[in-house]
Amino acid sequence: MKTFALSQSTGAGTPDVAGFFDSRTFSVQYIVSDPATRQCAIIDPVLDFDEKSGATATFSANALLAYIEEQQLTVAWILDTHPHADHFSAAQYLKHKTGAPTAIGQHITSVQAMWKDIYHWPEMPTDGRQWDTLFAEGDTFHIGELSAKVLHSPGHTLASITYVIGNAAFVHDTLFQPDFGTARADFPGGDAGSLWDSIQQILALPSKTRLFTGHDYMPGERDPEWESSVAEQRAHNPHVVGKSADDYIALRHKRDSELPMPKLILHALQVNTLGGRLPEPEANGKRYLKIPLDALDGAKWG
Repeated sequence: MKTFALSQSTGAGTPDVAGFFDSRTFSVQYIVSDPATRQCAIIDPVLDFDEKSGATATFSANALLAYIEEQQLTVAWILDTHPHADHFSAAQYLKHKTGAPTAIGQHITSVQAMWKDIYHWPEMPTDGRQWDTLFAEGDTFHIGELSAKVLHSPGHTLASITYVIGNAAFVHDTLFQPDFGTARADFPGGDAGSLWDSIQQILALPSKTRLFTGHDYMPGERDPEWESSVAEQRAHNPHVVGKSADDYIALRHKRDSELPMPKLILHALQVNTLGGRLPEPEANGKRYLKIPLDALDGAKWG
């Protein structure tokens, strides 16, 4: 199974993009680098977790660090596209290892407020202080000489954002590969209409824009893939081609009603709404996750 691929820069102002596929969670982690300055950003890193044993590990994050060392890169940013529901974020581990600042979209505060109630955490800060930077729609920043821009891409979550870095866009849970479709919109705070609007904003980017998604579920048992283009999505994505907003919303509602919740959603959100921080150790030195029962009304049983 392919678990790594490098999409090379196509010229000045465009990044090298290294994708690392995590087969346990079907997630893709990215290292986006500027060939001119060797500066890079890490996008959506995974902290390994085994729900059967409760074990955590840093195998995936350490593979990113090994690549960074091998390529003689310097980490400028550690970026989350949204608070993930299917894996733990390794942002804090990597911040500790590299000293690089962390960032996410500013609407994380709304997600925190919602999950604060679900977990019954009266003491939880909900102002986004767990990250160094909160990005808003239209914000810009740099990775070496690469220009980066932020698009607010709600629908999958309230806080989802897209990073457009040179001619590459990191769309995470909006569009999947053109042979699979688009992301679900039934998590707390999700909305199919908003997701449609976010997809249209992404598809308005130049047709040759490289699109990098955050998951691949390998339809037809093919190898994992995670790169496409705006042109390919416009031409082949079955949730987009020939669809109106109303068509899409109806399709999304029907499909989402048939999907069980991700197996780690209640585990992951209590880590990821805190910027990738594990719960603090209790008096015995052990850390404990808090799983609320019957918290997601109407969720389909898997």
